[in-house]
Amino acid sequence: MGNILKKEMQLSTLAIVYFFIVFGLMFLLPGYPVLCGAFFLTLGLYQNFRYARECNDIVFSALLPIAKQDVVKGKFAFSCLIEMCSFMLMVVSTVVRMTVLSDWPVYRNNALMNANLFALGMALVLFGIFNLVFIGSFFKTGYKTGKPFIVYIVICFVIIGIAEALHHFPEFEALNAFGFEHFGLQILTLIAGALCYMGLTILSYRKSCCSFERIDL
Repeated sequence: MGNILKKEMQLSTLAIVYFFIVFGLMFLLPGYPVLCGAFFLTLGLYQNFRYARECNDIVFSALLPIAKQDVVKGKFAFSCLIEMCSFMLMVVSTVVRMTVLSDWPVYRNNALMNANLFALGMALVLFGIFNLVFIGSFFKTGYKTGKPFIVYIVICFVIIGIAEALHHFPEFEALNAFGFEHFGLQILTLIAGALCYMGLTILSYRKSCCSFERIDL
């Protein structure tokens, strides 16, 4: 597994993909839909899959003395690694906003979603959706990237829109809690997001293995 991941990181990756990790710091931006940071990270991964396709990386990987399932495993392992690196920046940004910057008016008067544990949970949901919709669809053919990513974009921004709108309804105001307010609810939403991410990723990985075994490269 280590060799497969090393191959992905050194041979099959655009250098700019690592730059997209920095978009996790968008959780520090006031007056901006912070979940767009998760979208931009997946945009980088999409570009990386296109690069791999143009370089015939999938065919090259399939010709290596490894199982076809390991080709899928390598792509998922690398994608999840990049997602988690960006997520760690989101966590750091959120903790800073919840503590050091908690009294800054620019955050207190923010009309959009606050960077809290609910926002982190929603970011994980978006990563899980990307893994299911885009990566899962990619391995049905081994080369199609356009349509799966368009489908993902639509789903992604519908979810972002819903997440941004929820706290404007009286019943869901607590989801936009600032700092450590309603901390129990925030923890529950983060756990739910993490479970969603793991479930969607595992489901997509298993489906991708089955699909990739059937296609003739």
